[in-house]
Amino acid sequence: MTGPSPKGEPVPRTRPAALLTRGRALLKAHWLFAAVLAAATALRALTMLGLRPAEIYWYDSYEYLRFALHPKPAHDLHPGGYGFFLLLLRPFHSIVLIIAIQHLMGLAIGLLTYAVLRRRSRPVWVAVLATIPALFDVELLHLEQAVLSDTMFILLIVGAVSVLLWSPTISTRAAVSAGLLVALAALVRTIALPLLILLLVWLALRRVGWRALVSATVLAMLPIVSYACWYDATYGRFKLAGGDGAALWARSRTFADCSVIKPPADEARLCPDGIHQDAAAEYYWSGEINRPPGRQANEDLARSFAIHAIMAQPVDYLRNVGEDVALAFAWPAVRHPRRLPAIYYFTARRVPLSDHSGAKQTIAAYDPSVRDTHAVRPYSSALVAYKAHLPGPLLGVILLLGLFGMCRRGPSPGGRMIVLLPWGVATALLVLPVVVLDFDHRYVMPVPPLACLAAALAYGRRPARPARVSASPELEDVVGGSPEQSPPGLSTRP
Repeated sequence: MTGPSPKGEPVPRTRPAALLTRGRALLKAHWLFAAVLAAATALRALTMLGLRPAEIYWYDSYEYLRFALHPKPAHDLHPGGYGFFLLLLRPFHSIVLIIAIQHLMGLAIGLLTYAVLRRRSRPVWVAVLATIPALFDVELLHLEQAVLSDTMFILLIVGAVSVLLWSPTISTRAAVSAGLLVALAALVRTIALPLLILLLVWLALRRVGWRALVSATVLAMLPIVSYACWYDATYGRFKLAGGDGAALWARSRTFADCSVIKPPADEARLCPDGIHQDAAAEYYWSGEINRPPGRQANEDLARSFAIHAIMAQPVDYLRNVGEDVALAFAWPAVRHPRRLPAIYYFTARRVPLSDHSGAKQTIAAYDPSVRDTHAVRPYSSALVAYKAHLPGPLLGVILLLGLFGMCRRGPSPGGRMIVLLPWGVATALLVLPVVVLDFDHRYVMPVPPLACLAAALAYGRRPARPARVSASPELEDVVGGSPEQSPPGLSTRP
């Protein structure tokens, strides 16, 4: 915008003034979400003040920190993606900095959800409502406050979905970006590998073109193959992490009947021995799988036994998986396994650092200031009282809303595909951990943000309005413009 000069000539408005004007317009259009985001930010500040320096768990947190100190692929379950993040922050020697960045990641998850829904012309109240679980669920908040990979994993997956939903047409750059984000998520948690296949199939169904599909596939495989080569050079196996055979064996222990399976002689020692655990994962941690003849030989043997068990008893396997998946929708929440809390609420107890396997030395090398995890009053009193959590039945309703939204007659085929992406990823993240190991409430936490996004996309469409001319085209694109409504002459794929 311009104003008259003393000579009557227009004078360009300064850049700071233009940015201020644009900022005011954005705040006016999105004041409700700005208020919600401010409250979520205050809640995270309270968390950091009330629980210091962070939740540090045996053995996950220490394994990640060890990777940051001595980069080397882990034998068990944990690929190095989150460890690389800690490695980048290692020069600061600050656990608090890690937690602060993770809280920003949590806010970014809510921001991405809101931005995609507004970009897709959903009403403000629908978009804001869809962000509430991501921004305020106590268990997600708890994971942000812990030295764990969960928050980074959720952000990468939500980021990949957001990139693909941002515009009605999917460019090669968007396809490649989403593929790379899911590939990075697979380096944080191997459960994302099937999601990469799901994403590529979805891109093919959207007919993005062979160039975009091939580019996304090749570039997504680069970090995965590179890390697998590093793992192979270290352990002689081309994979991202160990423990997959033992995990699947632990899953099979909940239903295996060797009189039906009739395993080969060398696998017979892995048959149930009459000792029952209350959850499949407890068999993994029992140490039984690490008895002679050796770790890697046991992995191969356990995988073979589990495959034989599943092929011999497919109905029993599916029944066990279904029963454990159903735990996600129970209320009150079920403790599974019973040694763990059903919901990770905050407590005021002091938790000393572990003495096991050089854990204290690991923490001291990364951040010498850390002594233990402790609550700080008066902030901790409010934090302990905070119990906001998405109930299991409500999560089930949200997933059903997304499913019914795809099945009803209203949406076009393209609209169904838009809902299918976040809904399919959410459902996969709910089921896959149980398929390969066990149910854990922690593993469910990536599901609510994606399920809410799918439900809002399925039912929150705002009726189309007549085209109007905006005085500020670039601002209209951010505040009120819709990528689903294109000017005449521009082709968009539904």
